[in-house]
Amino acid sequence: MTLQTLSFDIERDPRWLALCARDRAADGRFVYSVKTTGVYCRPSCAARRPLPRNVDFHATPDEAERAGFRACRRCHPRGDNVRQTIRFAIGDTSLGLVLVAQGDAGLRAVLFGDDADGLVRDLQSRLPGVALAVDAGGVQAVLEAVVDCIEAPHLGFGVPVDLQGTPFQVKIWQALRRIPAGSTVSYGELARRLGVPDSARAIAAACAANPLAVVVPCHRVVAADGGLSGYRWGVARKRALLQREAYA
Repeated sequence: MTLQTLSFDIERDPRWLALCARDRAADGRFVYSVKTTGVYCRPSCAARRPLPRNVDFHATPDEAERAGFRACRRCHPRGDNVRQTIRFAIGDTSLGLVLVAQGDAGLRAVLFGDDADGLVRDLQSRLPGVALAVDAGGVQAVLEAVVDCIEAPHLGFGVPVDLQGTPFQVKIWQALRRIPAGSTVSYGELARRLGVPDSARAIAAACAANPLAVVVPCHRVVAADGGLSGYRWGVARKRALLQREAYA
């Protein structure tokens, strides 16, 4: 059977359609594995959609693990680790509202927004199937550290972070954290530094997917001509962040 035929067969499978739709109703009916990552997931997993030719379906997590795959840390397909583990709180900053979400392993999200409901929806879309709990008291110290990072970037940030993404995204986010406050770098220059000179667009996509505003400082990446380019939370916020870092 050719790869083309295999892909065609997969794409006609109802389980593939459920995967593409991230259908939560299909969770528990099957899991899917991805040959290129060695991971298996729930149908509703928010991970990037794999190529059809790299996908296999399994009736149970045990079956997937017997085939040599490991459980996704993002969607927890076994259900073993799914608890009220993501706590969040919303606070005010000079750049608008900020939502901070904390898991057992560290900070999971820092999101800017203009209204609380929109911020919660944004968090839910990034963590489908994960239980969320408002915990202003438990997250207060982390929220204060994030606000300090926004208002006074020279203070640094010492809270542990839990970067959840593809290996490429995590590589980019880690590189962004090494860019010092007051400095900027172009997408192309960052690609060259990382030894992937043809990946400027992929780096831009990783910046757009960054769930940790300011803490993973994607605002320090600019266009080749020094222009501010885009920013997930608005160019006005990007400009303000860079201006205060320049004078810190």
